[in-house]
Amino acid sequence: MIAKRPTEKLSLSQKVSRLRMRLKDPQWRRYGGTLLTGKVLGVGLVLLLMFVVSGLFFTHVYADTGTPEVKASDLVNPVNTMWTLVAAFLVFGMQVGFTMLEAGFCRSRETVNVLVECVVDTCLCGILFYAIGFAFMFSHGNGFIGYHWFFLQGAPATYETTGVAFLAVWIFQFAFADTCSTITSGAMIGRTGFVGDLLYSFCVTGFIYPIIGHWAWGPDGWLALMGSDGHFYSSLGIGFHDFAGSTVVHTIGGFIALAGAIVLGPRLGRKFKRDGGQPMLPHDLTIAVSGGLILWFGWYGFNPGSTLSAMDLVGIGRVAANTTLAACAAGLTSILYGYFKFKKWDASYTTNGFLAGLVAITCPCYWVSPTGSVLLGGIAGVLVILAVDLLEWLRIDDPIGAVPVHGVCGIWGTISLGLFACGQYGATGPLGADNSAPLRGLFYGGGMQVLKAQIIGSACVTLATFSIAMVVMLVVNAMGLLRLPAEMETYGMDLHEHGISAYPEYVISAIGAPAGMEQELPMAQSAHARSSVGSLSRATG
Repeated sequence: MIAKRPTEKLSLSQKVSRLRMRLKDPQWRRYGGTLLTGKVLGVGLVLLLMFVVSGLFFTHVYADTGTPEVKASDLVNPVNTMWTLVAAFLVFGMQVGFTMLEAGFCRSRETVNVLVECVVDTCLCGILFYAIGFAFMFSHGNGFIGYHWFFLQGAPATYETTGVAFLAVWIFQFAFADTCSTITSGAMIGRTGFVGDLLYSFCVTGFIYPIIGHWAWGPDGWLALMGSDGHFYSSLGIGFHDFAGSTVVHTIGGFIALAGAIVLGPRLGRKFKRDGGQPMLPHDLTIAVSGGLILWFGWYGFNPGSTLSAMDLVGIGRVAANTTLAACAAGLTSILYGYFKFKKWDASYTTNGFLAGLVAITCPCYWVSPTGSVLLGGIAGVLVILAVDLLEWLRIDDPIGAVPVHGVCGIWGTISLGLFACGQYGATGPLGADNSAPLRGLFYGGGMQVLKAQIIGSACVTLATFSIAMVVMLVVNAMGLLRLPAEMETYGMDLHEHGISAYPEYVISAIGAPAGMEQELPMAQSAHARSSVGSLSRATG
């Protein structure tokens, strides 16, 4: 009979007592030692296996170098990068608006020249800004010029502390540089040789714009750091501010255009009001006004996109609203001012008016209130017409109004920050706004501090730009390449420079047809054109 094992459980004290009794038995001590040794060896083998497997398949990449250090500047913020790219595409779309605006306001005989010039300037700008322009403007240097990242070599993953992919910032800033170059050509259409245009565009995009722009927008620009310890005018306590480019883009472009218009002189046949004449009429206001509206649309990339941060949602909304209100106010004040002068509702006045408002709000758009935007935009709408009248009195031929819109209103917009900064907003950032140090202008109890900084920055950029541009234009003109010969201008720029008219199928008016076009017309049409011109001459003689 087999004895049954007891079913009751032992208490803890009984188990301890039993263990003591067994340890006195030599056979049990050998058994216990063998059991303990086996378990220790088993655990050791498992740990060894874990170490070998992880070393072979998971950590061997870093066996020599260790775990790499990840820097904050290497982390690309995908949301901010995408926002910057979308804004860049909007700004680049402004080239369509500029092309239409210039083509509409010029004469039909120079339309093809405008089209080709705008396209080729864009292509030239892209290559130059890739090779040297971005390096001069946005890399670290000595305060006056940057000297890294030529041909985009050695660039980091992101630009500075923005979290935006480096090449996304490049494409955004390329679109800005292209805008500056296109502004320049607006005052010079109708009489500039194509080779001369390429030469001065090379200087503008490759050197003038990026080097002077570095002063205000470079990471160590002397105007940007003005007022800080160890830098220019440290006692001022504040630096120059230009959020989206009233000075850096528009004033620079406008005053290069002024230098070009002065050196070129007026178009043949341009008779000023002081001499009993009138401005030359635009050949297609439909294209011109439509181009202006496309520019307005593109400005929603120009200004809000300059945050480089989709995370600053409040700032983006405020900038977009301020941009809209300034343009609306300027469009209204310009057309009303024109009506009081001529008793006519002028399409060109209101178009250049809202463009003037857009230029003016470009600098202060982040720091002003909606009310301030309406006020400064309304002033710009009148100021642009006064500037047009001033150029007319000075006998400076600016077919598009590039100098009044971009040059004069760029200065006004820059200075207006010192008046209308409302004291609530500081700086945008990759994760949101930093309003710990807001800008406060004169009208909001901030005194003259911001206003002084803006006047100094605007004056330095304006004078430097105009002086250097005059030298460039005079040199190109001395080479005989800036202005077309008189007979070629009379023949027609499109036919002489490009071999085709923009409207080859018909002639809208025999008076407006270039002299060179007669050889392309049927003989009967050509005779009729000459007859019409002769009849008009007798009637007005």
